[in-house]
Amino acid sequence: MNRKIAPAIKDAVEFDIKLKPYEKFTLDNGIPVYVIKSDEQDTLQLELVFSAGSWYEQENMVAAATNFLMKNGSSRHSALEINESIEYYGAYLNRNSYHENATYTLHCLTRHAGDLLPLLQEVIQDPAFSAEELAIYQQNMKQRLAVNLQKCDFVANRYIDRYLFGEFHPYGRVSSMEAYDALQPESLRAFYHKHYTYSNCKIFLAGHLPENMLELLNRYFGSTRWNEGGHLLRPELPIQTADERKHRIFNDENGVQGAVRVARHFPNRYHPDFPKMLVLNTILGGYFGSRLMSNIREEKGYTYGIHSQLYNFRQISALNIHTEAGRDVCEATIEEIYKELLRLQNEPVPAEELSLVRNYMIGSILGDLDGAFHLIQRWKSLILNDLDENYFYNNINVIKTITAEELQHLAKQYLSPAEFYELVVI
Repeated sequence: MNRKIAPAIKDAVEFDIKLKPYEKFTLDNGIPVYVIKSDEQDTLQLELVFSAGSWYEQENMVAAATNFLMKNGSSRHSALEINESIEYYGAYLNRNSYHENATYTLHCLTRHAGDLLPLLQEVIQDPAFSAEELAIYQQNMKQRLAVNLQKCDFVANRYIDRYLFGEFHPYGRVSSMEAYDALQPESLRAFYHKHYTYSNCKIFLAGHLPENMLELLNRYFGSTRWNEGGHLLRPELPIQTADERKHRIFNDENGVQGAVRVARHFPNRYHPDFPKMLVLNTILGGYFGSRLMSNIREEKGYTYGIHSQLYNFRQISALNIHTEAGRDVCEATIEEIYKELLRLQNEPVPAEELSLVRNYMIGSILGDLDGAFHLIQRWKSLILNDLDENYFYNNINVIKTITAEELQHLAKQYLSPAEFYELVVI
């Protein structure tokens, strides 16, 4: 090998990307378990997913509060004892509540799985929902909300979702002091018993697994029909958008920055335009070298960073352009955003820029497939949305083959400034 000669550069788009398949097992009570095995490190990730997000709640904030407080005490152990036990083994138990789903995720060393699964079972199947823990949660969340409401960026996120989806829709509903005050242990228990059931659970497992891992899962999660309940039906909820498209809100008279949001609806991931829009969105504001960054950050100096993103909601998606800028240049920032939208409509994307974006996106996907933990997250997204590997490979093909003409046509269809909701919070 002649080390004076640099190796040939290979574009990321030339790689033949393969999505490693998962193994599927079924516990005795019917819970599906999706597994990606890896022996690289003696760690594992175990995630339990329930259809228990805000979409299913009848009272505001019940889904998030239920998910949070399940870990804060059982009939046998206090919140302190549970947390100390987890920390004793150097593990981490995280919980999250989203619009559609809620999760509990355990990260631990492989050799401690057998010690931690009984504790995880206790958290999932025997939460206490004590009045004392609920009161602490209410106080903490209200204090956090009071602080966040002083931040223009936080307020802007709340209002733009309300304009897009309606204040009573799960995608547009927001927290409030009144909602936290209204929480009752009985409401949390009722939501828990209806949604955190064996029949409403999927398990995603990755990493270096003990030889008896499936036996352990069966013992603690598959041997009984815990919280037995009927099949959940996902309700169809109407979207009620705001009539007015331009909004200005005064939130902090002493602030020096304003939060800018420019957003519109977009079809969900099942629509054929969605993977194409991922490419167009990357060009517009999806990475550091995007059009919005180059113009509004690098040339104009209005902001430290500006981004655009596609929401991956199940019912409907949205394209959201968001930034914080100096109060005196917020309106100018919106003008420049619209200029970039019109430029994508009127001018084809140059071949060099399109090639750069292709390589960036393929490179990002390669990074997302590095290791069992990343792989299981990719599969989880597909499985929970009733998709398979064909959807993944189709997206790869779109990135590699989409043309400048297709992107320009897409921009004309979806990037008309008149279709966007516009918000400034200062």
